[in-house]
Amino acid sequence: YSFCFTVIIFPPASPGECLRFFCSPTGHGNHKEDSPFLSSPDSDGKRNDFYDRNLALFEEELDIRPKVSSLLSRLVSYTSITQGAKEHEEEESAETSRRKTPKSPNMGTLMGVYLPCLQNIFGVILFLRLTWIVGMAGIIQSLLIVIMCCSCTMLTAISMSAIATNGVVPAGGAYFMISRSLGPEFGGAVGLCFYLGTTFASAMYILGAIEIFLKYLVPQAAIFHSTDPLGNDSTLLNNMRVYGSICLSLMAVVVFVGVKYVNKLASLFLACVIISIVSIYAGAVKSMTHPPEFPICMLGNRTLVRDRFDVCAKTVVRGNVTEPSQLWDRFCLPGNLSTAQCDDYFIQNNVTEIQGIPGLGSGVIRDNMWSDYLQKGEILEKAGLQSVEAHSPVENFLNYVSADIATSFTLLVGIFFPSATGIMAGSNRSGDLRDAQKSIPVGTILAITTTSLVYLSSVVLFGSCIEGVVLRDKFGDAVHKNLVVGTLSWPSPWVIVIGSFFSTVGAGLQSLTGAPRLLQAIAKDNIIPFLRVFGHGKTNGEPTWALLLTGLIAELGILIASLDMVAPILSMFFLMCYLFVNLACAVQTLLRTPNWRPRFKYYHWTLSFLGMSMCLALMFISSWYYAIVAMGIAGMIYKYIEYQGAEKEWGDGIRGLSLSAARYALLRLEAGPPHTKNWRPQLLVLLKLDEDLHVKYPRLLTFASQLKAGKGLTIVGSAIQGNFLDSYGEMQAAEQAIKNMMEIERVKGFCQVVVATKVREGVVHLIQSCGLGGMKHNTVVMGWPYGWRQSEDPRAWKTFINTVRCTTAAHLALMVPKNVSFYPSNHERFTDGNIDVWWIVHDGGMLMLLPFLLKQHKVWKKCKMRIFTVAQMDDNSIQMKKDLATFLYQLRIEAEVEVVEMHDSDISAYTYERTLMMEQRSQMLRQMRLSTTERQREVGCTRLGFTSYQTKDLHNRVTVLQAQLVKDRHSLVRMGSLYSDEEEEPVEVPPQKVQMTWTREKHEAEKRNPSGPFNASRLFFLPLARDQSNVRRMHTAVKLNEVIVNRSHDARLVLLNMPGPPRNTDGDENYMEFLEVLTEGLERVLLVRGGGREVITIYS
Repeated sequence: YSFCFTVIIFPPASPGECLRFFCSPTGHGNHKEDSPFLSSPDSDGKRNDFYDRNLALFEEELDIRPKVSSLLSRLVSYTSITQGAKEHEEEESAETSRRKTPKSPNMGTLMGVYLPCLQNIFGVILFLRLTWIVGMAGIIQSLLIVIMCCSCTMLTAISMSAIATNGVVPAGGAYFMISRSLGPEFGGAVGLCFYLGTTFASAMYILGAIEIFLKYLVPQAAIFHSTDPLGNDSTLLNNMRVYGSICLSLMAVVVFVGVKYVNKLASLFLACVIISIVSIYAGAVKSMTHPPEFPICMLGNRTLVRDRFDVCAKTVVRGNVTEPSQLWDRFCLPGNLSTAQCDDYFIQNNVTEIQGIPGLGSGVIRDNMWSDYLQKGEILEKAGLQSVEAHSPVENFLNYVSADIATSFTLLVGIFFPSATGIMAGSNRSGDLRDAQKSIPVGTILAITTTSLVYLSSVVLFGSCIEGVVLRDKFGDAVHKNLVVGTLSWPSPWVIVIGSFFSTVGAGLQSLTGAPRLLQAIAKDNIIPFLRVFGHGKTNGEPTWALLLTGLIAELGILIASLDMVAPILSMFFLMCYLFVNLACAVQTLLRTPNWRPRFKYYHWTLSFLGMSMCLALMFISSWYYAIVAMGIAGMIYKYIEYQGAEKEWGDGIRGLSLSAARYALLRLEAGPPHTKNWRPQLLVLLKLDEDLHVKYPRLLTFASQLKAGKGLTIVGSAIQGNFLDSYGEMQAAEQAIKNMMEIERVKGFCQVVVATKVREGVVHLIQSCGLGGMKHNTVVMGWPYGWRQSEDPRAWKTFINTVRCTTAAHLALMVPKNVSFYPSNHERFTDGNIDVWWIVHDGGMLMLLPFLLKQHKVWKKCKMRIFTVAQMDDNSIQMKKDLATFLYQLRIEAEVEVVEMHDSDISAYTYERTLMMEQRSQMLRQMRLSTTERQREVGCTRLGFTSYQTKDLHNRVTVLQAQLVKDRHSLVRMGSLYSDEEEEPVEVPPQKVQMTWTREKHEAEKRNPSGPFNASRLFFLPLARDQSNVRRMHTAVKLNEVIVNRSHDARLVLLNMPGPPRNTDGDENYMEFLEVLTEGLERVLLVRGGGREVITIYS
């Protein structure tokens, strides 16, 4: 498909030609809004005015939606100069950096990517260890090692090319790609691994340079000399530690003082590498006709150290006299030829001399085809030479060339792999490239192809030209301590020695230059708190502190002092980095995110997974314990960033993977309701906010966190009264306040605030719409409307009862913590006490499950659980207790069981009195809510036939009761209802519908005393109620309260069934009174209503 973008350019015209409705009301454009987007602040005013008139429809949004011309001009001027490359050459101070404009990138594929990659890939291993690897592993296994390592880097380069061409890659290179693709956790962990790998690479290059210096350039510079013939290895390591530390210090000073010189000398170092490689090929070709003369002295089939003697013979003839040679003196005690005491092996075997470099056409390739791994101290032997086994003293073993370490295929893989690293050099220079999205893939893949061909051909050439014992001779002891690869080179071995020395020094400087800048890039991202100090440096951006840390870590590698020990370490870190580059590409490809549009098209997720698998396999092949350590370091850094690091939203693939996984899981959950075994309370916590948008009862969140123990779905919701367009900012502030409180109370969940014209409607919206798919709430937690008795406003309790009815209609469970301010905080601990469950009716088993969940939290862990149930007169309480104990045993819940018998009894006078008080209060508040005219009409004396004295007394008592209610309301210490800020609803209470309860005793007493003092209750109880339901309900509440308080007055928490509101809404006020009576005298009460389904089961 092709896409066509059209940019409209308006032709010049006079202002009069513009349509009127395109102009602003004042006739002029808004210059303040579009001036920030103009490239030149001094633009012609008439043109701006004309341009704004043409875009008058959009002028009010130009501050957030800029003109296309402004956007394009900013994109053109964008630069992504690589940190530490150009700016250090162009900027000497912060002042000059402000004055200078960055140069446009002008490097092509050859100079910007291909040659830097060649310089970083070719290194010390090619010159110092590849011949030894071929000798030990043989040509076939060496080719396998090279193919494995180069295939791994090639697959990684394909993945890296896809990521690098998916947009602009600023400074940071591999770290930037991984962190922006896999997130800050993976990015920080792998970035630090890459940093450690680069740092240890500098140590490896320095050790390689010192080895060349001490072994082949200036052997006399050794400081330590061994007095023990067997202690040569330790003295060599000590010399390398001293010289390595000196070299590291000098390099650090060079990097600190003049980075520009390091960058300018890069071409010289690369030239040394290329000349050295060309000399190897030239020497191999020349060896076909004129092989170089490097004879090897053999005793039997054993290889002798050539610099310990002059002539490869047991005796020499001087003036017709046969004398012992220097070789004879090495194996025999001083004396003449007849009486000397000699080594048995020396006496019984002949001394022969063979050609060390037979040449390309000699056929030596057949002997070097297969592996010949050695153990530490084992003498190098040539197969095919005649040898007689005999005893040799230990001290004579120093005359033979032996293996300094035990070798194996896995060890050689770890040592060789650093030769294949360095493929990130192109992506690290992305800011300097003219067309990075074209140059990086082409240059990197060509560089890997070139180096792979060089390595493969070198393996074949070394195996075809050099004798096997010379190949296995790591330090060239058999060829007069010459560098083995130098013996093949043309025109002189010194070409390789000097070239490899300078190339390793240059590579060390490059690593020491790049590592601190990588650390600085990680520190500046501020994802790892303890690394912030390393983000600072000199005024020109030089990472001083990062360079100091890099030097200290590199010194650790120098102290190891063995190139063969350091190489596997950096192999681990580089392999870890490459593994996550492949993972990043695979994740982005499989997720198919809209932003994943790489220009490099020759990639596939299977290739990325294959590269990732090869990286993991190579890690464990080369060194399984190093692999575990490297993965452990990366894992610890990952968890540290996850818990302590700064939150970053980079649009990474892990977030996209989370979205895809969440979508898949939600679609699976949508298939049907969860099984009873999987049921758990998914909470919707309804919060009340005060005038300052602060959470009024934060202990509701505390209770939710204790119930969930940090797991499961929790949605915290609130409703704000108002208009959405006007209250959007207030809604965002409320969300932030709730999120802050959730963080304080450690509630893991989501926050949702809705704006509605009435808070009651907002609560209903929350109950209906919260959640998504199968992840919806099944339980509502709301606070108790404190102070509803003292409030004239019916909204104080109507919203509460309406919410109860809505949860019942939606088949949701409901929990109402009463006296929630007395609930424990997360920092308290109950060391004893009981959680009492009063199981009066069965509504799904919520009462059984909630205490078990609470006891999982440390606050309630030490509490014991007691379950009470109520037995009537016709129930068998003993059998009930046994059945309940069996039921709990099958539920696997440990609890004490008690059955409370409630005997039938007459309704007490106290019950009647409470009922009368309740009805009096309800009727009085109804009257007070009516208008003055309605109240006068309602209580008119003519209508009821009262005397003037009674009327006056009635009005006095109404006034006193009203004043008392107002006083009670204002005496509350800021204990409002759950929602009490709605617009007042009209209240119409027809007096004829008021039903009051009247007892026979009081009725008879009124008959007997008709002229007594006036009782206000007479006014309201004249229309006698025939329905005794209020009395019965009050009797149940009083009796249950007596029993509960008697048994559970000292309980830490009381859970009991919450009765439902009446079907007839006229009795809502009475319902609130029943709940108050039911819970009177209890400190902490949790009222629970089930959702209409079983939530607990006895089955497994």
